[in-house]
Amino acid sequence: MNRKERDMAETLSIEQTFERLDEIIGRLEGEELSMEESFAAYAEGLALVKKCRGSIDEVEKKVLVLEESGEQHEL
Repeated sequence: MNRKERDMAETLSIEQTFERLDEIIGRLEGEELSMEESFAAYAEGLALVKKCRGSIDEVEKKVLVLEESGEQHEL
């Protein structure tokens, strides 16, 4: 994945990232790609998965749990 693709991937929402991953999987499963194209798609997919993990971790940290007393605590 080149710098432009990385920059674009960083600005995607989680939903957009999942959509892009679906597109990549479809390309890898359905099209006749060259080895270089397959490797580039695979590398982009790995970068997107890493981004998703980071985004999900960030969201999990922001989730608040209400205790019985009504106090809010971050996880």
